[in-house]
Amino acid sequence: MVDTPSPSFDRPIAGQSLTAELGNRPWQQPPQYATVEEALDYYVPRLVNPEFTENLFDVMETGIPLTTIANAMQSAGVMEGKHTIDVGLLIMPVLIETMAYLAEESDIEYVEGSNITTDPDKPSDSRIARAIAMVRKEQGEEPKMEDMPVREEQEVPQENTGGLMSRRSADGV
Repeated sequence: MVDTPSPSFDRPIAGQSLTAELGNRPWQQPPQYATVEEALDYYVPRLVNPEFTENLFDVMETGIPLTTIANAMQSAGVMEGKHTIDVGLLIMPVLIETMAYLAEESDIEYVEGSNITTDPDKPSDSRIARAIAMVRKEQGEEPKMEDMPVREEQEVPQENTGGLMSRRSADGV
């Protein structure tokens, strides 16, 4: 006889997160640290803490990019009400550079995550797709959809329809 687990009804109701009183969440309150300098004064001592750096180096050695780690740190700070999103985005480069410095001082290999390297000798995927489509066309074959190059949409000029919210010309019409 198969024993199926009974459903658990001890869960939040769908949409319950939308019913909280406005201002009860940490990110709905004024931030603890309103400026970039204050936020960095909060993060940098934590980054250089030996207990934290030991765990940070373990994460770095797994190959997780520093940009991902810094983004997780600042996102958590926003959710906890430590700082605003814009301050979080402004401190990310400093967090990344600090972590890189700590890793270099300890001879730890790390992945920065923001440097995108491209091989100049390797053509792009869209160029390869165009070449395949041209060869098939020359051979008389019907080009396949997956071989078609992706084209950027061209902007179509909009004519003035004279609607309620349209701009009026200089003559008032």
